[in-house]
Amino acid sequence: MRTCGVLLPITSLPSKYGIGCFSREAYEFVDKLKAAGQKNWQILPLGPTGYGDSPYQSFSTFAGNPYYIDLEQLIEEGLLTEEECEACDFGDNDRYVDYEKIYFGRFPILRKAFERFMPDEEFAGFCEENAYWLEDYSLYMAVKDANGGKSWIEWEEGLRNRQPEALEQAREELKDDIAFYRFQQYEFIKQWTALKSYANDQGIRIIGDIPIYVAFDGADTWANPEMFQFTEENLPSAVAGCPPDAFSATGQLWGNPLYKWEYHKKQGYEWWMRRVKYCFELYDIVRIDHFRGFDAYYSIPYGDKTAENGHWEEGPGYNLFRTMKEKLGDLPIIAEDLGFLTDSVMKLLKDTGYPGMKVLQFAFDSRDESDYQPHLYTNNCVVYTGTHDNDTVLGWDQAISDADRTYAREYMRNEGSEGEQLAWDFICTALRSVADMAIIPIQDYLALGSEARINTPSTLGDNWKWRMLPEEFTDELAKRMRRAAKLYGRIRE
Repeated sequence: MRTCGVLLPITSLPSKYGIGCFSREAYEFVDKLKAAGQKNWQILPLGPTGYGDSPYQSFSTFAGNPYYIDLEQLIEEGLLTEEECEACDFGDNDRYVDYEKIYFGRFPILRKAFERFMPDEEFAGFCEENAYWLEDYSLYMAVKDANGGKSWIEWEEGLRNRQPEALEQAREELKDDIAFYRFQQYEFIKQWTALKSYANDQGIRIIGDIPIYVAFDGADTWANPEMFQFTEENLPSAVAGCPPDAFSATGQLWGNPLYKWEYHKKQGYEWWMRRVKYCFELYDIVRIDHFRGFDAYYSIPYGDKTAENGHWEEGPGYNLFRTMKEKLGDLPIIAEDLGFLTDSVMKLLKDTGYPGMKVLQFAFDSRDESDYQPHLYTNNCVVYTGTHDNDTVLGWDQAISDADRTYAREYMRNEGSEGEQLAWDFICTALRSVADMAIIPIQDYLALGSEARINTPSTLGDNWKWRMLPEEFTDELAKRMRRAAKLYGRIRE
């Protein structure tokens, strides 16, 4: 069935307290999606973020970001007062998130709510059901706070190496802080589950995102060092990234630890099965980031300042996905297969049967034919005008060469198209393609420029901040979106 949807991170929703969250505005966004004939809402990873604020560098692959907890719901539950929330400084710019103010304001107000929270059977059941990740995460964050935010590799030896006596002492000394982190996760899951259920009731599926790697500074690596390519001192022997490409002349140095794939294979990929299974409790469809890393992954010597000296090593290949299909069934997965693809990557994609991604901005290189050109698509793919790592269509158009700009317009037969019309030319080109699913960033529907870009790879400081303004997603826009979706057979009325 042909469908369409919108890409919008939770952070980018409008809301009252400085950052997008599971608030009334999130429910209103779902209503607008329904009115616009959309069937899919794609978001970014939901995990708690640290330095750099990237959702792809999370303190846990299982935990949720406490920034997304709606304070209004805590007020309704009697855990906070409106005056207390209004007194917090979360920033005064509705267009961009001020992460420093969010960090220093959000945790103290959540702490007040926690101090008034009375644990009940529902909370106890949540803690028991999620103990396999919640206990390590809550302890990790409590110890991290007690160590001034330092990564686990800088903790004293007993805690760094998880010696039983040191862990037991920390659990006793930090029991209140540990309980605080359990409370955050309980509220996160309760609110997210309600929002997802509402979206599903409106016919909207949530497309989540699972990063291939976890952060070094996180509970996953601290609790399971045997799963990663670590030295005897628990330092990475190599880290992840991408070789030099169009995004970066020196490559992308992500810094994530690499997996010991032989260990995972011997364990029947048990951790991966838990991870994927949990994702499908949170989302309806899952996009697997950096899919090509399962075929071959780029290994960069630990300590290098760029990704230029890395090399490729063999990944788990289809063996992992065969195990996933055997243990979890044939799940609705989207493979992020962007970048330079070898024959073996394309074979892996074909063997899994997963749809890959097509990004229109990659289609218009006047020097060469591209697999991203719509006339080369098959049905089993997902087409985007751009992703969170791309500029908006209008920003992209300002940055490309004159030859590429002319080529794009010639391809779409829209010579002279500019501004809002150009954005809609891209949108309609995606919608009328044969791809089974089309996902459009909301910024392109709003015809915004580079100021609305979500992320510029290999940079720090100005990413993950953009937010949609209140009332920007108008009824008129929803009607136009619905008309286009109907025109190109992506809804049936």
